[in-house]
Amino acid sequence: MSQKSVLQEARQVQLAVTLIGLGARLQFLEAEVDLSRERLVRLYKEIKGVSPPKGLLPFSVDWYMTWMANIHASMFYNIYRCMLPHADDRLDALIKAFRLYQQQAKALGEDSELDFTRAWTLVRFFDSDQVQLAACTQCGGQFVAHAYENHNSYVCVLCRPPARAGKKRRPLLAAGA
Repeated sequence: MSQKSVLQEARQVQLAVTLIGLGARLQFLEAEVDLSRERLVRLYKEIKGVSPPKGLLPFSVDWYMTWMANIHASMFYNIYRCMLPHADDRLDALIKAFRLYQQQAKALGEDSELDFTRAWTLVRFFDSDQVQLAACTQCGGQFVAHAYENHNSYVCVLCRPPARAGKKRRPLLAAGA
């Protein structure tokens, strides 16, 4: 094995380790990392201590339109757009944007609503023109919205939250249960 191929494989392993650490699913790893499925499964088990989750990847744009998911998806995608010119490639931009999104959510005292798979899926939905950014007519912010809808009078979920927005269930113990 040449030194060049050893270095390339080491980069791919490091990329896989980074992506697994961010929560990437096996399907994503197989698409983005040039390692065998068996090697990726072994790496996943070694890093996470469990087998990779099975099941379908998210496939509906509607999830991103719900109240809290829309706020987080919009924050992430705007960060991603800003990272694109400063990244080596789209995957590098995705990784940097997701890390910055997680830091910002934590700084705001929020749990990250998006996991890495949903963030990647959102980027793919933008790439396939299933969603687009719409400017709020009240605050001017750019928010994730269905593509090809009339956004002339769009009002975002921050300016017009749903009636029950922000109301959390009381813990069962505090409710006397």
